[in-house]
Amino acid sequence: MRKLLSFLKYSLLLGLSAFLMWYALKELDFEKLWAELQNINYTWLAVSLVMGLAAYMSRAYRWYMQIRPTGYTPSFKNTYDAMMVGYVANLVLPRMGELVRCSMLRRSDGIPVNKAFGTVIAERIIDMVMLLLFLGLTFLLEVNRLRDFLFGLFTDKYASLEQSFGSLYLFVTLVMVVGLVFLVLGLLYLNRLRQNAFFRKTVAFVRGMLQGVFSIAKIENQFAFWGHTLFVWAMYYGMSLVVFYAIPATSHLSPIAGLSVLVIGTLGMAAPVQGGVGVYHLLVQTVLLLYGIPKEAGMAYALVAHTSQTLLVVAMGVISFITGMLQKPAVADELAEANPSIHELER
Repeated sequence: MRKLLSFLKYSLLLGLSAFLMWYALKELDFEKLWAELQNINYTWLAVSLVMGLAAYMSRAYRWYMQIRPTGYTPSFKNTYDAMMVGYVANLVLPRMGELVRCSMLRRSDGIPVNKAFGTVIAERIIDMVMLLLFLGLTFLLEVNRLRDFLFGLFTDKYASLEQSFGSLYLFVTLVMVVGLVFLVLGLLYLNRLRQNAFFRKTVAFVRGMLQGVFSIAKIENQFAFWGHTLFVWAMYYGMSLVVFYAIPATSHLSPIAGLSVLVIGTLGMAAPVQGGVGVYHLLVQTVLLLYGIPKEAGMAYALVAHTSQTLLVVAMGVISFITGMLQKPAVADELAEANPSIHELER
């Protein structure tokens, strides 16, 4: 039953992605679209791929810096391989890549999944903060152009939320009451819970995960860590910008337009569908319309930017998977003795 629900869930997401892609393409003139794609400047496209490679290498090193304060020191190669395999997994099953890359590091370096996963959570929080900063900067620079578009993304959701506010209030109250009941019961039966093996393992798992989350505060070279963070997002911006020059119809767009595409495109990639397919293309095509770019040229940009980076991730991820599998795994018995909570996630 559980596998069936997972299958239905991911099939639904794939269907949604396909529908959005169809919706974005259905009114286009394919002759014009093909003409745009035939005039691609591959030099600029190659520059965007080099920037993508630099961003992934920098992200991997930043993750390596996060892991070290947890008491484990994986090699940079293993950290990079695990991250790239995780990205490929996300193209197949959204949000599965985070667990896959942590499992890869457990296999190669014996790092407990909970601690590695905690560092991934911290990484995602940083990315969210950076996205919000870029969003704020873009909105300040392009307030007149983007105001209606951004408000349109959230107006319908806000209206439906406002209509169902009573139900939401009831739900939140119910969750708080249930949480309070469990907290009181937990305090009353704390001694018994401490004697329960599953409870002890759960506590150990959560502690390890929190250690990973707060590993950022223990990084020795904070300047290098935040420098890598800025570099990664500068590369993301550069990737969005240089693809403009690869397509004649978008080659005149300003750097500020690149910021808009970066922010809106990142929101599309964050959607819980395989690789952001459909969502990314629709959002980027729409935001480029605000800059006077025809639908066909906007879709050409979205196809070129998304497809080239996806192929880069797949190629790098496949190579990382092969080299990772060829590597001898860490000794399981030693890992189990040093970290009793390792096998708990497998169960």
